Amino acid sequence: MQRPSTIATWNRNPADEEAMGAAHAPIWRRMIDVSVPHDLHDSTILDYGCNQGGFLRMLYDRNPFRGAVGIDIARESVARADLLKGHRPIEYKVGDKAAALNRTFDFAFSHEVLYLLPDLAQHAADMKTALRPGGAYVAAMGCHTDSAVWSRWRTVIVESSSIPIYDHSLDAVAKAFSAAGFTVAVRPLDLDAFMPVTVGSAYFPKVVDQLRYYSQDKVLFRFVRSP
Repeated sequence: MQRPSTIATWNRNPADEEAMGAAHAPIWRRMIDVSVPHDLHDSTILDYGCNQGGFLRMLYDRNPFRGAVGIDIARESVARADLLKGHRPIEYKVGDKAAALNRTFDFAFSHEVLYLLPDLAQHAADMKTALRPGGAYVAAMGCHTDSAVWSRWRTVIVESSSIPIYDHSLDAVAKAFSAAGFTVAVRPLDLDAFMPVTVGSAYFPKVVDQLRYYSQDKVLFRFVRSP
């Protein structure tokens, strides 16, 4: 299956698509807490792979920014994001090329997008074009070949995803962005919140799987564009 230029929604099951925001909220809060400066009033933000827009809404409500754009290839998800943005200074667009926006941003974010991209070098070059010199791109990634749960997750995700998925290692990600001219740093997400335990979960058959995933396997990359 080739990666399409646009899709309707990420998840084949509409109910699962709607539930994604609530499930990701504790992760987004942690991303914001450890990677966002206290003052974003003069900053512009890009959310790459914005889905229904929940991350940018949360970010603005906690740390108001000057303006933001969220892009995603899922048409119905982008329409939903636009409907929910309210008064916030956010634009949502269908697409997968940040450079096509013809503007530069101070910060960029993505959550579990890198494993959905066939060409990491191409993505790194695209994000370099979209960031100002010194700008930072923070990408959350738990779906990678170094994760203890990936071999099982890969099968589960393929059954529900509307697009292909790819086997990238953390080293491959770091090398692609370093080669594109970014300074690369990484840290564990190290979630500092209670996560609901779902007995019989296909993703976390054991509680220890969940604990290990959120403390070790899921990471935050920070790519800073060289001046």
